Amino acid sequence: MTDLLVKLYDLPDPGAQLAALAEKDIVVRRAMASEKNRVVGWTQHRFGDGWAAECDLAFARQPIACMVALSGDRLAGFACHDSTCRNFFGPIGIDPDLRAKGVGRAVLLATLHAMADVGYAYAIIGGAGPIAFFEKCVGAAPIPGSTPGIYRPTLKK
Repeated sequence: MTDLLVKLYDLPDPGAQLAALAEKDIVVRRAMASEKNRVVGWTQHRFGDGWAAECDLAFARQPIACMVALSGDRLAGFACHDSTCRNFFGPIGIDPDLRAKGVGRAVLLATLHAMADVGYAYAIIGGAGPIAFFEKCVGAAPIPGSTPGIYRPTLKK
């Protein structure tokens, strides 16, 4: 899968997106340390070992490099950065019942803005899929020659 590049100094303002979700009782914010086990467990159950490991590492960063979406008091989605590599966005995962409702876009924007806030000018979305989502939401562009990128054969057994 291809890596994508995003200009963090030219991101859309997430304010309207976050306000629209708040009206539906969905809040996007940085995860708290006390939520680590729930977030990592939720990720493990829905997306597997690899993403759970990356999510776990995001909680070791200061500030925590994981954003969450909460629908009421339940987890609706997450996104991490600086897990696989420094300056990498991802993974991102949204509850299937809440996809195509703006939650993914809001979590993406919140996470990319958090990366900009710590000083990055660009972000790499490693092994992106679906590419059209990232292109539409944040103007991400494919990085030529980035397949398979850092995701070369990984340990399977």
